[in-house]
Amino acid sequence: MPEGHGKDINRIARRCAEEGLRMTGQRRIIAQVLAEAHDHPDVELVYRRANAHDKRISLSTVYRTVKLFEAKGILEKHDFGRGRGQYESAERAHHDHLIDVTTGRVIEFQNDEIEKLQEAIARELGFELVGHKLELHGVPRGRKKVSS
Repeated sequence: MPEGHGKDINRIARRCAEEGLRMTGQRRIIAQVLAEAHDHPDVELVYRRANAHDKRISLSTVYRTVKLFEAKGILEKHDFGRGRGQYESAERAHHDHLIDVTTGRVIEFQNDEIEKLQEAIARELGFELVGHKLELHGVPRGRKKVSS
C-alpha cells in the first residue's frame, strides 16, 4: 500500500487550516475517520464510522463536510464504476487503482514502468503530462465476472 495512510490526519488538519476552514468537533471526527480509512469509503460508510464516535453527527453533516473537503482539494473523489463517490486524501503519494469487479475491493499500486510508458505516450503525442488517473478493472484469475 502506498505511504500516507497514517499521516493523513496531519495532512487533512494542516490542509483545513491552510484553507481557513473552521474545524468543529464533528469535522475533526470526520477527518479522523477519513484519515484512518485503509479503504476508499463512500459518504454513507464515513457516516457510519463517524456516527460510531459521535451519535450527533448526521448524514447531511458528513455529506456537507466531504463535499467541502473535496472542493478545497483536501479529498479526492473516485467512482470506480460503482455509481457512487469513494474518497481518499488528495495529498497521498501518487498511486493507481485495480478494482476487483466481483467484490468492489480496491487495490492500490504503483509501477514505475507504467509511469514511464504514460510519460512516453504523452510525449509522442506532443504533450507534457501534468497528471493522470489509472484505474484497472478486473477479476481474480480463475473467477468469472458476475453479470450486472
